[in-house]
Amino acid sequence: MLKILFVSTSVGSLGSGQGGGVELTVQNLAQALSDKGHCIDVVAPEGSWLKDVRVIGIAGNLQIPVQTQSRDVPICLPDDAVLANMWSYAQTVQHEYDLLVNFAFDWLPFYLTPFFDTTIAHFISMGSMTIASDRIMEQIIDRYPGTFGLYTKSQADTFSFGDRCEILSSAIDLALYDFNNSPEDCLAWLGRIAPEKALEDAVAAVNTTGIPLKIFGKIQEQAYWDEICRDFPDALIEYRGFLTTKELQQELGKCRALLMTPRWIEAFGNVAIEALACGVPIIAYNRGGPSEIVQQGKTGFLVEPDSITGLVEAIKQIKQIDRFACRQQAEDEYSLSALGDRFEQWFKKLTTNK
Repeated sequence: MLKILFVSTSVGSLGSGQGGGVELTVQNLAQALSDKGHCIDVVAPEGSWLKDVRVIGIAGNLQIPVQTQSRDVPICLPDDAVLANMWSYAQTVQHEYDLLVNFAFDWLPFYLTPFFDTTIAHFISMGSMTIASDRIMEQIIDRYPGTFGLYTKSQADTFSFGDRCEILSSAIDLALYDFNNSPEDCLAWLGRIAPEKALEDAVAAVNTTGIPLKIFGKIQEQAYWDEICRDFPDALIEYRGFLTTKELQQELGKCRALLMTPRWIEAFGNVAIEALACGVPIIAYNRGGPSEIVQQGKTGFLVEPDSITGLVEAIKQIKQIDRFACRQQAEDEYSLSALGDRFEQWFKKLTTNK
């Protein structure tokens, strides 16, 4: 049995939606490893909660999400930064654990790595974002080989050191998602509502097809959402909010397809496997993580990136997809058990070679 401390994202409390897919990853990985008999504690911003997992809440000011900044942004921390406070706590208790796992995509945890006695595994949740982060990550993986994990090869390809990282994919608790083979005549879009997710492309596509679009997720940038509403005043869109998993899967399962329109290199796209688990096909830009998830013509369609026409044509063909095949892919590739196996193997290598 390993005793492991997870140090979470610093852009929002777990459960708030501010952390995007990494929040789901922390929950599911903690559950998968706990099921295997390991002891998992999680350090996270104050107000965080996880089901059946001990969470140590840390006060402090949240970090600015890196995806909202330019590549040459200087390294900075807010006053009384929760990121610094979480890592100060981790340093204090490090000798109580066999391994620390960093989930924050930020410069500081990488810089601090040499100052810890306990091994730190870094699970990187995004592709290359800033020059400063890339530089410190290159230095740390050179010094501590084998300690970096990623979701996908597409994500790895954005880094100079990608071929030296563990590719670990993702998973969800399939028991929480009901299969629905009787969809209504509507589509879904799910994720953080922020410019890099390009929700406006999905809205433009449904505006052409006349099929209603249900939008789920956290409004991260209100001005961006307001602009979409102004630009498409007559579009058949309905914002359903940031829902619990139980509520989300019920609503998502009613939809004919999930649209994924990332403008950036999506590291994975946990929303894709949530859709598959409900039997919902995916229509996604052939870019980043979704390109490694969607089975073309079987569980959805990959279309040319940034092509509204491509989205529209795929929507017209979506009834060809067998929804049973979507659920089967989720069961075959994205179970918690498989996720736990992959991470357990990685963590055991790191703790055995100390």
